[in-house]
Amino acid sequence: MDGTKQLVTEAILDNLEIPACSPPWKSPTVVKVADLGCAVGPTTFSQVQIIVDAVELKCRKAGGLLMNSQVPEFQVFFNDQTSNDFNTLFASLPPNRRYHAAGVPGSFHSRLFPNSSLHIVYSFAALHWLSAMPKEMEDRSSPAWKKGRIYHLNAADEFIEAYSSQHQQDMARFLEARSQEVVEGGLMILFFPGRPDGALPSQFISNVLLYLLGSCLLDMANEGKVSQEKVDSFNLPMYIMSSGELKDAIDRNGCFSLLKFESLFDLAGSHPRSTAKERALQVRSVMEGLIKEHFGDEILEELFDSYPKKFEQEDSLIQSMKTTLFFAVLRRKTSD
Repeated sequence: MDGTKQLVTEAILDNLEIPACSPPWKSPTVVKVADLGCAVGPTTFSQVQIIVDAVELKCRKAGGLLMNSQVPEFQVFFNDQTSNDFNTLFASLPPNRRYHAAGVPGSFHSRLFPNSSLHIVYSFAALHWLSAMPKEMEDRSSPAWKKGRIYHLNAADEFIEAYSSQHQQDMARFLEARSQEVVEGGLMILFFPGRPDGALPSQFISNVLLYLLGSCLLDMANEGKVSQEKVDSFNLPMYIMSSGELKDAIDRNGCFSLLKFESLFDLAGSHPRSTAKERALQVRSVMEGLIKEHFGDEILEELFDSYPKKFEQEDSLIQSMKTTLFFAVLRRKTSD
């Protein structure tokens, strides 16, 4: 978290170009921030506080906080899918927060806010979610049909290409929507799982963890505890993009400048056997809602009891895996 705080703070101090942080100041100024894919916290609250602190520091450095009346007000929009538990989110809002909070349900692959209304867009570990499964996945006559797979690890080229094509469409929609919503000089600060150019999906721990979940489901289908049809129709609309795919999408959109791009960590051999149960809990926290919706409650305990065992059986595979998190700062270009 400390590393994230430094990156976000530096991004705002060095790159944010909005009237709220430039003289002459109008009192009061409202800085509008959106967290896309916020989930239910507490990570979202700590990250939002970092953003608020950084904007105030930028104004202070510029001489803008000479009087209390000149302190910017903050409006923070917490966005996630309509299925997100917004009741839990808002019940746990920090009581001493220095911002006004609002929820905005809906997909970030489409418009969510009025034109030129946002100064900072933030997203942490959400851009790998697709808006929908590729259509080819459901076509039994297609070479890309997903029979027996819930994820695209070691899949046929047609399978991976279908996911890549869907991701390209989604990123185009994401950037087009944000290009209309973010003010000129405003920022997008993005953290997301990624892979270096040329790296295979099978080399990354996040993909392997989902592959192991699918393997557990197939075992249960073979034992007659869940139908094969249910497994075949279970979809995980995720895609881990490469650095090149992000840069290509930004270039095609043309409305943002990529100010900073970093691979924060690229770790191999850092997944010891002792973390098997912890990994199962992590996967469950992300996937339980989807699994419950598709299969019902009945299989949850047995599924996640078997997951650590599967994890340990694949110890040599896990030890060779990598984990990569990308960090990108984009600024909305000004009109010519």
